[in-house]
Order: sequence, then C-alpha cells, then structure tokens
Amino acid sequence: MTPEELKQRNFESRFVFSTSRSSGPGGQNVNKVNTRVELRYDIANSGLFSEEEKQLITDKLKNRINNDGEFIITSQSERTQLMNKAKVIERFYELVSKALTIPVKRRSTRPTISSKIKRIEGKRIRGQIKRMRNKSGESSSE
Repeated sequence: MTPEELKQRNFESRFVFSTSRSSGPGGQNVNKVNTRVELRYDIANSGLFSEEEKQLITDKLKNRINNDGEFIITSQSERTQLMNKAKVIERFYELVSKALTIPVKRRSTRPTISSKIKRIEGKRIRGQIKRMRNKSGESSSE
C-alpha cells in the first residue's frame, strides 16, 4: 500500500499533536520556541484499519507503539513547528505504508549459461594476473 492510498483514508482528523522545546544546539530559537512536534495516533481504537492491518502495524512498528496502543512519531530537525508537523505527517504515512506492504517472496532461480561463462572467464583473467606477478614472469603450473 502506497502513502498516497493511505492519504485517501483521511487520518488527519484523528491525529493528536503536541509540541515542546527541541533539544540540542540552536541558541535562542531552541530555548524560546516550541518547535518539536509529537504525533500520536491511536491504532488500537482506529476504525480506519482492518484487524489484519492493525496486527501488521503493531507487529512491525512495536517499538513506536506505547502500552495504550498509540503510535508515536516525533520530529525536531526543522527550525519551525509547521515544517516539523509536515515532516511528522509524511513520516507517519511512510512508516504505515511500509508496515502494510507485504514483501514478495523470492523465487530461487538457476544461473544462466552466460553468467556462468562470465564468472569462469573472470576467474581465468584473475588467475593470469596472479601468474604474471611471479618474479620470473613464467607460469609455474603450465
């Protein structure tokens, strides 16, 4: 599932935002302005996900979900609260879409004839290079 498909479900009305002061360097701006944004979304009680989707999300993103079933994302990298809010929303859609995407199983295949020939040719050339490193310049095995 892509982030664009998720955006059509209208999650924004159920987002809960809180702001606080950012940590780290930044001088006066960091000390005065609440630029850090925290997004909380209650996945456990959400009606926008099916039970299977909720299970996938809680399994794959369990480190970001608290005991109350809230999915928490924070951002403090930008200088303004608005930019951090946009970044948090975008990150929400990316993480949820990645969690809901089921990876395609790899089917094992055999190497092609041309790939086998290229591999053996590469080994032969490498062997010639190593043989040329002899002090006499002659090959000892031939």
